[in-house]
Amino acid sequence: MPNPVLVSILVAGAALGASRPLTPDALPCRLVLGTQTFGSAYAFTDEPLLLETARAIWDMGSTVIKFKLDRDYAKGKGANVKATLPGIDSLTALCRDEPTHRRVLDMPFGDFVLWAYPLRGGWWNHGLSKADADQEYAEIHDLTVWLLKTYAGTGKRFYLGHWEGDWYLRPGYDTKNDDVVKPEALAGMVAWLNVRQDAIDAAKRETPHEGVDVFGYTEVNLVKLAMADRPSLTRDVLPKTRIDYVSYSSYDTQGTADGLRAALDHIESRLAPKAGIAGRRVFIGEYGFPAENITPAEQDRRSRQVMRTGLSWGCPFVLYWEMYNNEVKDGRQRGFWLIDDKGVKQPVYDTHERFYAWARAWLAEQRAATGRLPDDAAFRTAAVAWFDGAH
Repeated sequence: MPNPVLVSILVAGAALGASRPLTPDALPCRLVLGTQTFGSAYAFTDEPLLLETARAIWDMGSTVIKFKLDRDYAKGKGANVKATLPGIDSLTALCRDEPTHRRVLDMPFGDFVLWAYPLRGGWWNHGLSKADADQEYAEIHDLTVWLLKTYAGTGKRFYLGHWEGDWYLRPGYDTKNDDVVKPEALAGMVAWLNVRQDAIDAAKRETPHEGVDVFGYTEVNLVKLAMADRPSLTRDVLPKTRIDYVSYSSYDTQGTADGLRAALDHIESRLAPKAGIAGRRVFIGEYGFPAENITPAEQDRRSRQVMRTGLSWGCPFVLYWEMYNNEVKDGRQRGFWLIDDKGVKQPVYDTHERFYAWARAWLAEQRAATGRLPDDAAFRTAAVAWFDGAH
């Protein structure tokens, strides 16, 4: 299997801030740091919001994008597209036939981290029924096959997962009363995750493919509870799954490097081995510091600490929440943003942009000097040194 740092991807713009051509990069690499787009509270163009924000993420220099696939693709605040379309009745149909989703998937990002929820079927909180398990399996399986065939040879990797799973186990966001975590919900989640992973694994076995891959992931978010030996996805569900990767929505430990590192270690200790996947299998799927009560410079400083920790630990991705802010409280933007509601790029945006430019230049220099690209460990060592310097 190719080294995970050195697989296909993108171009650098001719200058920082320039619009990047939508062509594959001559310098293959995974640059680890990135962001995402969900339910943004504002926009600056008449394009569908998903496409506008995807272009903003691309122009910043990212090699990864994260967004949602579900039945509500054209509903609610920050709707991704203008209207629902007839015949969009499955995940495959959504990706294949809905123009905005297809255009974004066709963009030459190297990694697509996706909340993927089938458009048909029920839920598992009272146990996963056979009918719902069969529907889940069918949609995830068929989507995996379509991705493998459609994007063969591109080097793209797709990660099919979900939002913060601990909240699914704790109705009402209740972290105090462990009795809200029901045995049938724990069993239902184990079955749900394994059905999804089995669908991906079967599709990959059955579908000849090269230069493309698909993986499954679950997302944990209350890891401090797990470390205290309390009911949680990490403690009670994760060890019973066959999942490929774990995403950590890291708000409960992101405040200190030591706390975040300990949480990553703990998640990894609960993750069952999986053949065929090299390197770490836990990534930071969300972190962020709203600007409502801190300065832009402090937002950047705290974010840099998370980036550095994730890079040094070995996370495949470290994903900032998010490109445009999605939370408004009492009429005010909370400030989970890289670009604010006035269109101003924040210091943390500049950090991402400068990092991407440095990374591409460093990788090119290494290849010119040695005739090959450096391995993952060498890249991360250099990246941490970049953060430790005056950048």
